[in-house]
Amino acid sequence: MIYFDNAATSWPKPPVVLEAMSQFMDGVGANPGRSGHRLSVEAARLVYGAREAVTELFRGPDPLRVAFGLNVTEALNLALRGILRPGDHIITSSMEHNSMMRPLRALAREGVELTVVPCSPEGFLEPADVEAAIRPNTVMIALNHASNVVGTLLPVREAGQIARRHDLLLLVDAAQTGGCYPVDMGADAIDLLAFTGHKALLGPMGTGGLILGPRVDERRLRPLKRGGTGSRSEREEQPDFLPDMCESGTPNAVGLAGLGAAVRWVLERGVPAIRAHEVSLAQRLIDGLCAISGVTVYGPRNAARQTATVAFNVAGLEPSAVGLALDEERDIMCRVGLHCAPAAHRTIGTFPAGAVRFGLGAFSTGAEIEMALDAVAALAGRAR
Repeated sequence: MIYFDNAATSWPKPPVVLEAMSQFMDGVGANPGRSGHRLSVEAARLVYGAREAVTELFRGPDPLRVAFGLNVTEALNLALRGILRPGDHIITSSMEHNSMMRPLRALAREGVELTVVPCSPEGFLEPADVEAAIRPNTVMIALNHASNVVGTLLPVREAGQIARRHDLLLLVDAAQTGGCYPVDMGADAIDLLAFTGHKALLGPMGTGGLILGPRVDERRLRPLKRGGTGSRSEREEQPDFLPDMCESGTPNAVGLAGLGAAVRWVLERGVPAIRAHEVSLAQRLIDGLCAISGVTVYGPRNAARQTATVAFNVAGLEPSAVGLALDEERDIMCRVGLHCAPAAHRTIGTFPAGAVRFGLGAFSTGAEIEMALDAVAALAGRAR
């Protein structure tokens, strides 16, 4: 089997992830931060270890400014709903995932002003267009780091510099880059970084979070939920300090134990090494697909300017038909359709049918690329 759906969820996971989760369930199992016995203390230690690993990977300011949650969607909702108020203005791009667009559309109905800056058909965003969209009431620029549809890298560092010049906040959705592309909150001038554990971080589902940079005043942040935190239990008001104010309820401690192990695996291997591996494979895939008659490849078609996510269509075949044939005939797992990003597909010209998406990962191989190219060529030949 060839697994090319890493842009949705990475698989397989490093063995250390499974080992860490199994060891937690077998040997710890307690609720972190709720009790004083040794198992609860050990659970809290493992969760804090995950905070430290994530902070190191993303060059965050402080492990205590990592607010864990279920996924990047929850993190984006926390950042957007937690900070924006009616009358505020926010700028985003036309290449965003629905985890960004749906909260923004809902906020727009509640009085937040929204500007969606158009990107090119390849998914590129011009920083000058972002700066031109700034208004007196602009509060935030919110962008994905890379498109989940075609992998195009957006100019996050340039957007960060623009945000600093105008005293705005920059929120970055790093779902597609965390773990496979260098992310440095300080150098990139990122104020709010939303991440998920189950993609290129190689961790389990149900893990993710929001990292708050030093420019973010947590007193302005409204939590998505309120409840027990194990701290300030004598009070019936929500704690006003990080990360407790954003982490009510029992956490996914077993998942965070796995996430910590996954991020440490990524750190040991090195993001630059993972990036080089994926760039090499992605360019082979792009060049091979472009050479097949009847196949249209979308996005930059330049692995250096995108992640290892490649979208294409086969003339004469619906994306769903291509995906089904690849699965049933060649055991190739991919994703087809709109990828929860209709705005991006409108931008690249593939709405409403969508496209076929190959998402390569850290464990993809050159042999798999060649087998996939052979399979697509056979399908394209049959369709002609």
